[in-house]
Amino acid sequence: MAFDIEMIKAVYAKFPSRIAAAREAVGRPLTLAEKILYAHLSEGDATTAYERGVSYVDFQPDRVAMQDATAQMALLQFMQAGRDQVAVPSTVHCDHLIQAEVGAEADLTKAKDKNREVYDFLSSVSNKYGLGFWKLGQVSSTRWY
Repeated sequence: MAFDIEMIKAVYAKFPSRIAAAREAVGRPLTLAEKILYAHLSEGDATTAYERGVSYVDFQPDRVAMQDATAQMALLQFMQAGRDQVAVPSTVHCDHLIQAEVGAEADLTKAKDKNREVYDFLSSVSNKYGLGFWKLGQVSSTRWY
């Protein structure tokens, strides 16, 4: 399972009501940053106005994007959490373990060989727990000259 579209729809379906509740709590129009932050409150709809630099607020992300170099540890820790699948849409992007030395094609081939075990692990874990997986070389087909 690469993506759970129903999970994604459920996350974004809450935004209009959360933003409306935030406008009411704050008593004025919201900036884009405020809309994003209030829509991600972990406790749900806003009931109070938070003060920048003073209030302590917990947020819940609606997406997690990881790169291959740090996703290894994050996914090992996730596996120990005992969850069956991720709680929010999550993706792993294999692009940080490529060392630029010779040229795009040669460097990509070298990275595939050198890091095969890492990529196989990330792919397997992503498939098992419902994360999207962007394999090496899949992120962009653009060639830079």
